[in-house]
Amino acid sequence: MMAVDLRSLEVPPESAEGTPTRVATIRRIVQETPDTFTYWMTFRDPVDRATYRFAPGQLNMLYLFGVGEIPISVASDPELPARIAHTIRSTGRVTDAFRLLKPGDQVGVRGPFGRPWPLREARGGDLMIVAGGLGLAPLRSAIYQAIRHRGQFRRLMVLVGARGPEHMLYRQELDMWNQWMQFRGVETYLTVDVADDQWPYDEGVVTTLFPKVRVDPEWTTAFVCGPEIMMHFALRGLRDMEFPMDQVWVSMERNMQCAIRVCGHCQFGPKFVCADGPVFRYDEVADLMEVHEL
Repeated sequence: MMAVDLRSLEVPPESAEGTPTRVATIRRIVQETPDTFTYWMTFRDPVDRATYRFAPGQLNMLYLFGVGEIPISVASDPELPARIAHTIRSTGRVTDAFRLLKPGDQVGVRGPFGRPWPLREARGGDLMIVAGGLGLAPLRSAIYQAIRHRGQFRRLMVLVGARGPEHMLYRQELDMWNQWMQFRGVETYLTVDVADDQWPYDEGVVTTLFPKVRVDPEWTTAFVCGPEIMMHFALRGLRDMEFPMDQVWVSMERNMQCAIRVCGHCQFGPKFVCADGPVFRYDEVADLMEVHEL
């Protein structure tokens, strides 16, 4: 395949669906795991930098010129929208092409799209965030927002699991949270399925952390995101703890291509993840999540 100089290609002023496409310049690339990188970028146009806003849990459609477009959650602080981050795992043609990028390269950005995490509805009670693997990325902006407005919640609990220490996203940041965020009342619990000798936290799947938290389900809102198998067991664990289903929220992943409910690629039963989600209240999708390979 002939190599494409991504910097030499111009983004169209408007996508086929009528959604304006902004151009962003990559400023920094951070390797999180062996196959996952975070791309920090800023918009090329000063007007875009000044006007772009997103809510925690929303996503952008990222366009590599001459390669294709993919949906990726925004994984940065929503109160610093001029500098946005997207965490991407190499799993296919477009995501693999991201690994060729360098600081200074440009990416097309459409968005933001989708239903965000309901932080406003969670105010006044406890907030429990449960993330597995790459599922921490769509929750990261919600964690930033909750920490910034810590006084709006009684308890703030962050539970994160990964396959192994080398697969834990944002490791330095999580270590920092675990060490000093406790002084701001942020309870951080980290675990891996299989630990090594240097891992200082828990070992086991993320649901093994539930007994440590000792939540009051009546007063707690839960945000959950991770691999399908992790979500299945985490949601079952929350049901066993007698969480009200309307106080549990999940973020779903599907193959989105248009982000405006037209192409049908992300259809999830009668719903479309791009427009009705990606964040859903659990009682809205509980039956659908039990359907194998829906």
